[in-house]
Amino acid sequence: MTVPDPLDAAQKNFDAGLTRRILVYLRPYVPLVVLGIVLALLIAVAQPVFGLIQRHAIDAYLLPFERDGSLNTDSLYRGLTLAALGYMALKVVEFGLQYGFTLAISFLGQNVLRDIRADVFGKLQRLPLAYFDANPVGRLITRVTSDVDAINQFITGGLVSLVQSAFLIIAYVVIMLRVDWRLSLVSFAVLPVLYLATNFFRTRLRTAFRATRAQQAFVNTRLNENITGMLTIQLFGREARTALDFDHANRALLGANVNSVRWFSLFMPTVAVLGQIAVALVLFFAARQILGDVAGAVTVGTLFAFVQWTGQLFQPIQDLADVFNNLQAAMASSERIFGVLDTEEDISDKPGAKRLENFEGRVDFENVWFAYDGDVKADTPDADDRWILRGIDLHIQPGESVAFVGATGAGKTSVTALVSRFYDVQRGAVKVDGVDVRDLEQHDLRRHVGVVLQDVFLFAGTIEGNLTLNNPDTPHERVVEACRYVGVHDYIMSLPDGYDTEVRERGATLSTGQKQLLAFARALIQNPDILLVLDEATANVDTETELRIQHALQKVMLGRTSIIIAHRLSTIEHCDRIVVMRRGRVVEQGSHRELLERGGYYARLHRLQYAQADAAD
Repeated sequence: MTVPDPLDAAQKNFDAGLTRRILVYLRPYVPLVVLGIVLALLIAVAQPVFGLIQRHAIDAYLLPFERDGSLNTDSLYRGLTLAALGYMALKVVEFGLQYGFTLAISFLGQNVLRDIRADVFGKLQRLPLAYFDANPVGRLITRVTSDVDAINQFITGGLVSLVQSAFLIIAYVVIMLRVDWRLSLVSFAVLPVLYLATNFFRTRLRTAFRATRAQQAFVNTRLNENITGMLTIQLFGREARTALDFDHANRALLGANVNSVRWFSLFMPTVAVLGQIAVALVLFFAARQILGDVAGAVTVGTLFAFVQWTGQLFQPIQDLADVFNNLQAAMASSERIFGVLDTEEDISDKPGAKRLENFEGRVDFENVWFAYDGDVKADTPDADDRWILRGIDLHIQPGESVAFVGATGAGKTSVTALVSRFYDVQRGAVKVDGVDVRDLEQHDLRRHVGVVLQDVFLFAGTIEGNLTLNNPDTPHERVVEACRYVGVHDYIMSLPDGYDTEVRERGATLSTGQKQLLAFARALIQNPDILLVLDEATANVDTETELRIQHALQKVMLGRTSIIIAHRLSTIEHCDRIVVMRRGRVVEQGSHRELLERGGYYARLHRLQYAQADAAD
């Protein structure tokens, strides 16, 4: 059972190092950052001015008319008209500033989002297969989607909002103090209470948010496992059980989300109530002055403006609390993302890695010891059960076809994985044309190696796109020639759109035999010098299809160094050499006839397999 990643639930406070790494992604977009800050500053300056215009209109034009109706109303009307026009003009300016600010920041965030996602995806492309053995797909998907989006939210809704909110708070405080310092102090009286409330809710929101992220990653992992394993689920009638398991995970996510919503629902009204308390205090204090006709009492316009400013002052303060929540989410997400980006690439090109020139196709295994467990030590004694290959010495000549046979777990597939350098050996060396594969460029090495898997992976797309792996430099004629050669061209042409026929994900609409023939054609289009056929590509097909695949295999093997992993011994009788493995060691090798005459382990496997076939008949 897959469990939530501890890193998903770990709480992470502000980390200057992580923040600096996030900010590095802003460097290519410095003009956008500067534009956003300038627009935020202008918006912050403009917003308090609306209160000043309202204050002026009330005190200069409305109150004089109310107190003395004999005044020249035309001048009062003109003054009110100018104030209204100025108010509307400033609103239009604010609209333009806000529009430009939103566009700039959204464009900035989306570009940063793209860059981080591209870096994570590129890193995943370079990581060794052992990394994917240890990390569920659902968890990695969460890194590329939800975690990257959290950083985007921090930049667009956090970092920039922090700057904008700070500007707004400073602007409101300065204006309020300059207009009337006494009402300002009254307005600020509830700020200590707001600070305590914000800290209280911040801690609980952070904990709730962590739990939500952990459960979201768990649900993603569950979903991926169930979709990819749907065949097994349906074969064994486990739909109800897996649905129940997913429901448990889904309900846990629901509970975590509800808990977050519960605290957030309390936090927002609390801030709103405190803001209204501040407004009530301002009204009470100013009204007593005005009604009592106290000397130096505030004007009605000033009171009206302060009511507006006090309510507006609490909005950026509330936004700062949200910024902190975004910061917490970004710190946790960035820690996980940079954890992926900082993962050591155990399988990487050395400085000055070589390219294979004048390729011949010779493969040598020199005292190779290998274990999938990276913790195994090179000097671990032979008794350590973690070793998959133990002291393999084997030399395959250019153009030779060699088959590996043996019981499950004997180490056959590991041999082929080492040739392509999907893993590195702990002791000894694997060499191609006399050069250690660790000294070669991975891309160049794998360009010379073609692989045909038993479980052929086909991508969603056209048949031709799968055969060329969407390489635009591969001519259509070469694709057709390869398909004719392996005997799959007629089948492709019988499809409604021929080579442009859409293939569903993982080739769900194709039979096993058809996918195998397409795999041979794909390998042939690559024109490899070394051909690896893993886990018996002819398994699980009918006799007629097996014969077609065998014929295609023999044609593809011509002139190439070929390494074949076989379970069905009848399929490798034509090979130049058969290597028999047992418990990670080579116990026999020779031609099919030689091994049968020797009467050893291979001969026993041969007798057992044919005895089972006879019993099945």
